Amino acid sequence: MDKIIFRNGWLADVERGQLVEAELMVADGQIAAIGPNLATSGARVIDLAGRVLSPGFIDLHVHLREPGFEYKETIRSGTRAAAAGGFTTIACMPNTNPVLDSPELISWVQAQARAAGAVKVLPIAAISLGQEGKLINDFAALKANGAVAFSDDGRGVNSSRLMLTALQVARDLGCPIMAHEEDAELAAGGSINFGPISEQLGDPGIPAAAEYTMLARDIYLAEMSGGHLHVCHVSTAESVRLIRAAKKRGVKVTAEVAPHHLALTEAVVPALLGQAKVNPPLRSETDRQELLAGVIDGTIDVIATDHAPHANHEKTVPLQQAAFGFSGLETAFAVTQQALVLSGLLTLGELLPALTCRPAALLGLPQGRLVVGAPADLIVLDPHARWQVTPESLLSQGKNTPWLGQELTGRVLLTMIDGQIIFEA
Repeated sequence: MDKIIFRNGWLADVERGQLVEAELMVADGQIAAIGPNLATSGARVIDLAGRVLSPGFIDLHVHLREPGFEYKETIRSGTRAAAAGGFTTIACMPNTNPVLDSPELISWVQAQARAAGAVKVLPIAAISLGQEGKLINDFAALKANGAVAFSDDGRGVNSSRLMLTALQVARDLGCPIMAHEEDAELAAGGSINFGPISEQLGDPGIPAAAEYTMLARDIYLAEMSGGHLHVCHVSTAESVRLIRAAKKRGVKVTAEVAPHHLALTEAVVPALLGQAKVNPPLRSETDRQELLAGVIDGTIDVIATDHAPHANHEKTVPLQQAAFGFSGLETAFAVTQQALVLSGLLTLGELLPALTCRPAALLGLPQGRLVVGAPADLIVLDPHARWQVTPESLLSQGKNTPWLGQELTGRVLLTMIDGQIIFEA
């Protein structure tokens, strides 16, 4: 395998949250050397021209839709979208058809990813059989076949007993429970955040309490069990406060936020309608500000896209009939940079850990850092590049993004996995 040297740019030292001037050599699929003035004999030299070389992004929350919903997305199309968005490793959620609740299906996803995927795919298995919230799955067998975590994402686990058992079993296996925190009865019938806009549009609304009341229960169950609770797509101010307090008293809880919850509020719903429908819904400006604060102070550990592609006909219908979810892999960097960096809240160096080393640490992965010996899963970022979000510019089959037609700032120019370039803009 040829040697490649990246020079004349900035390297993301994500462990210190800084950008540093240095050169980096890739050889045999690994990071071989980092330093000034590396010898170039026999190497291909890539001139960064002042751009940023970062570890590849790691997304803990992606819906690849396959098996069963290939008209929305496939492992092939979804992983190519991931590569274009700078994600070199993604964890896929189990709410497919059939649900990923058996060792055979976990193995099948891995085989499909090896055969057709562009990036590394880590399957997440369902907590309950069929995601019905009644019977717990065989976590040990699922982990033995490659599952890295357990989630009933798309549904909250209503049974306290089932959730406690899941936390206990997952604890003994060293895996997180990734919880979709939603009280189904409180959220029933709603399409958007409960409040003045839902009232204006005649929608029952999904109250913030539907999230944080179940989260409060699960935090106490995690504290009781010693299990690792990972909170999916946090959307409310009170959820951030609950997580912050739990961490202070030593509960093993981590959390993620989606780029769209950092950047948008319910104010965009009247104009976008179905294209602004997502679960959990876009909330108030008060909620958004607390989410930003949670990223800044470390209460929220990672940024994850909750990439949820849909066919066009599922979004261009009346609000109540539209499907929940946004296609988010390819816009994630630009949207997050706009919310946190271009707004002056963080530097780019301070933002990148939430997309790289922190999700890697959460799952115990060797990638996510620029260190000698680590896998050469790397991306080149141009924080200043402007680009137009169009259906043609997106590799995902899902074109359902609230940024369609808008210009964003920040783009991935190159993606490398194990030393092989798999995407170039």
